[in-house]
Amino acid sequence: MRLYLSSYQLGDHPEELVRMAGEGARGWVVANALDGGDPGRRARDTARQIAALARIGLRARDLDLREHDPSTIARAVGEPDFVWLRGGNVFTLRGALARSGLDALLVAGIREDAFVHAGFSAGACVLAPSLAGLEHCDGVDEALRLHGEVRWDGLGVLDLPVVPHLDSPGHPETALLGEVAARYARGGQAFWALRDGEALVVDGDRTAVV
Repeated sequence: MRLYLSSYQLGDHPEELVRMAGEGARGWVVANALDGGDPGRRARDTARQIAALARIGLRARDLDLREHDPSTIARAVGEPDFVWLRGGNVFTLRGALARSGLDALLVAGIREDAFVHAGFSAGACVLAPSLAGLEHCDGVDEALRLHGEVRWDGLGVLDLPVVPHLDSPGHPETALLGEVAARYARGGQAFWALRDGEALVVDGDRTAVV
């Protein structure tokens, strides 16, 4: 299993992602955590994600889950070296993953070490066993509107939730996510705490926050 889960964007150690994926690796950018917002902003941000990955030597294309369902997703995904999930609303992202069938492909591919799963913020949070608690930061209304339901189950790849943007004064959600972390702590729920710049890296037997 190879994971590169950043708090924000590529983080301070993108060389870890390049090392695991390989120089010149090819993969996908999934920006569906932004579904329901301004389409122009979504398109511009997707292009920025692809450009940022290109600057570290990784070649990516946009995989828009709105264009796929479980009957088409496997052929569309193919055999990538990595999949990059952009942050945004974790419940919107979870609904898109479920509706397209990419959730099952991701879980199977991660467990089989078929590719590196990477991403930031919601793209990391969605791997948790449960998304409960994150509604304090991410609203559920957009997921309800787009998908007709709210999925509270994460993909279950990680055994603990991820709380990004902690102690990150430059990020607008740092205070809310600090409250999420405090609620987890009061309830006895352990979690992965990430400041912006940090990433949780899993590479086989190695697990570290860098």
